[in-house]
Amino acid sequence: MALVKAKDLCKSYRVSVKTPGISGALSNFFNRKFQTVQAVRNVSFQINRGEMVGFIGPNGAGKTTTLKMLCGLICPTSGEVIVGGKKPFARDKEFLRQITLVMGQKQQLIWDLPPLDSLYVNAAVYGINRTEAKERIKELSSMLELDEELTRPVRKLSLGQRMKAELLASLLHRPSVLFLDEPTLGLDVNAQARVRKFLADYNKKYGATVLLTSHYMADITSLCSRVMLIHKGSLFHDGSLESLTERLTPYRSVKIAFKEPQEHHLLKKFGELEECDGYLARILIPREKLTNSVSSILNNFPVKDLEIGDPPIEELIGKLFQSGKVQ
Repeated sequence: MALVKAKDLCKSYRVSVKTPGISGALSNFFNRKFQTVQAVRNVSFQINRGEMVGFIGPNGAGKTTTLKMLCGLICPTSGEVIVGGKKPFARDKEFLRQITLVMGQKQQLIWDLPPLDSLYVNAAVYGINRTEAKERIKELSSMLELDEELTRPVRKLSLGQRMKAELLASLLHRPSVLFLDEPTLGLDVNAQARVRKFLADYNKKYGATVLLTSHYMADITSLCSRVMLIHKGSLFHDGSLESLTERLTPYRSVKIAFKEPQEHHLLKKFGELEECDGYLARILIPREKLTNSVSSILNNFPVKDLEIGDPPIEELIGKLFQSGKVQ
């Protein structure tokens, strides 16, 4: 059952155009000129109940704008969006109880107060009695590995601790739809892993529907089996991460360690030479030429070690955004 539906979703902004310098400022003041910026263009998709979907794209692609339309923070210029059977921009109370929006670069906790105080305020806003609020805080803090951090002022918490407290605050009312915009932004590797584990556990326990944006591909690959790619406001891929990877990798990545330094030009004939410092090289070799190329390398070069694998997913996605389409 589709819980989130978007059809031909568009959002455009009218912005002023200004040339630099004092003359540009004066001209803009007396004779302001405008242009229309299309942030989101005809985006359509559906997300079923309980799905965890990755929503990825470069900066300025339209990810956050789309999330804000799904939450009802901004109204679409055109198109239709339904979340949990409701139109988001109507800001219906039942709709607001179903959703949450977590933004890694924003915070809702009061800076000088302990998170626990903000949590009880949130509970009161959602009409959760104190006994129930205590139980939920205890459950979520256990899942997030938060303890005495909840009684310290927010300003004295580390970035990772603050982010986990923000998640707790956002999920206290047990929403069924989670819109997560860079929830691991700026966190170290260990903190990222803990947040990912929490989100996976929360999804499994409560069947929550999750739409996740992140520039850390580890977030996407560990949590989402389906990905949507957006570029310059347009959605150009919606499907499984596995199928995307297969379509993007007509070659294999071959890493070679040599016993003696090798010349670059001798290795280029096997494929696309990604890196080479003499002793170490990485070559992208077409799949159909892999067997013959590897045999030739082993027979003609002093190979110390050789490893075959797929190119890093970050590299594939980066090339995809550069082209703006799936080949």
